[in-house]
Amino acid sequence: MPIPSVCIFCGSRTGTDPAYAQAAEAVGAMLAVNHWRLVYGAGDVGLMGTVARSAQAAGAETFGVIPDHLVRWEVGKSDLTTYVVTETMHERKKVMFMNSDALVVLPGGAGSLDEFFEVLTWAQLDLHAKPILLLDTAGYWQPLVALLDHVVAQGFADPSLLTLVQSIPDVATLEARLRAALS
Repeated sequence: MPIPSVCIFCGSRTGTDPAYAQAAEAVGAMLAVNHWRLVYGAGDVGLMGTVARSAQAAGAETFGVIPDHLVRWEVGKSDLTTYVVTETMHERKKVMFMNSDALVVLPGGAGSLDEFFEVLTWAQLDLHAKPILLLDTAGYWQPLVALLDHVVAQGFADPSLLTLVQSIPDVATLEARLRAALS
């Protein structure tokens, strides 16, 4: 049976609140403790690097995917268990998605939002049923949750959209949700 794999979308920066990096470190360690493989964007900077180094230090398998044009910018972390270099961002997202069983979004910027909205759209179109979880560290994702509520309230999406994503307050709750989903 293949090892359960959790895709982490997150920032290539650490952000302004130290709680973001602390949560990223805790997520990496939590993946290892549960014998889950980290699937992520293969960068060694920002929250991406924090999650990966923590997961590696705790003994987790790591699967990183990075497009060729970002290898220098995001400092491609080639010491991973599996390191894949793609030609495009679209290919990166597809490879990450196809090699994961659950999708978790930590704080991040436009790239993380792009990744989130792509997998959310795919779920809305019934192309997958993988869990999509927002780790809402220090309330980071509250404006996004409010936007999704607004989209539904204004009639641009069916209320079922809101059932496709869960906002998770902390790493302990995230671990419990992942255990339920991956068992």
